[in-house]
Amino acid sequence: MTKQEDDTAAIAAQLADLTRAVEEMAKQLSTMRDRADTQQERIDLAAKELTEVSDRLQAAANALRESI
Repeated sequence: MTKQEDDTAAIAAQLADLTRAVEEMAKQLSTMRDRADTQQERIDLAAKELTEVSDRLQAAANALRESI
């Protein structure tokens, strides 16, 4: 092989490695995004439940005030 062919082969190998690394990072990012979406759904559900509890507590407090 000539020097130029060696250089071309080395660059091709580096590009292949970089491509694999980028593909792996894309997979990891996708997994993290899915987890974040799941966590956001849980946060939204918890916020809704807290709002409902707060409304019930407020109603109970109002009823208590009216009975006094």
